[in-house]
Amino acid sequence: MSHSNPCLQLTFGLLLTVAHANVGFSQVVEGEPAQDAVPTTTTQDNVADDNAADDDKKPLDTDQQSRGMPLVFSDDFERGADLWDTTDDSAWYLHKDGENQVFGLNKRTSDYQPKVRSPHNIALIKDIELSDFVLIFKVRSTKDTGDHRDCCAFFAHQDPTNFYYVHLGAKPDPASGQIMIVKDEPRRPLTENAKLVPWDDNWHTVKVIRDSEAGSIEVYFDDMENPHMKAVDKSFGKGRIGIGSFDDMNDFDDVKLYGN
Repeated sequence: MSHSNPCLQLTFGLLLTVAHANVGFSQVVEGEPAQDAVPTTTTQDNVADDNAADDDKKPLDTDQQSRGMPLVFSDDFERGADLWDTTDDSAWYLHKDGENQVFGLNKRTSDYQPKVRSPHNIALIKDIELSDFVLIFKVRSTKDTGDHRDCCAFFAHQDPTNFYYVHLGAKPDPASGQIMIVKDEPRRPLTENAKLVPWDDNWHTVKVIRDSEAGSIEVYFDDMENPHMKAVDKSFGKGRIGIGSFDDMNDFDDVKLYGN
């Protein structure tokens, strides 16, 4: 015959009451410590915001932008600028941006005066000529000069009066914000681009893609998936490649060139 203990019954009753009371405030999972239940709502907006924040933290994977071509040149300017030929050495200088070293233009008025109307400030990569390539670099405009605030990228450079260049001018017109050709005469546009370039004091990413067989030229500004402008022209094939400005001031860094 068993006997119940009144004290044990009272204790068990109190524990049962407390357990029931706590159900509304915490959930206990077997094998895990109890945690306070906090209402959580996951929406598509939450996920999109989180993904966007993660993307902002990720550096651009330039190898994924290479169109399958090998890396043939890379320069972050930490060892100097000996890999470059400039039209005016006095206009270019190496300087620190925090802990980083960059290659920039220190004046707008260059000592170099081209034979035909075309950019003054040009730095070409030494000893490399390509027909097909992907050029990617970082650039920061260091002086607000208004509607034609720009940077340039040069390619298929044959000589001082025969080459293509991209003019990323703030406000487009026939002399600004276009893909240009210089062919023994003053530069002329190959495009009728109407898109603004949102220059500010921050760093931006530029990509230029050339397919000489198709004659295609594509230019990207920050958005590496959608071209800012594009053109088709087969006037020039293999040539030198470079960076610079028509007559403005910029800093450049992290230049990568993929090509054949």
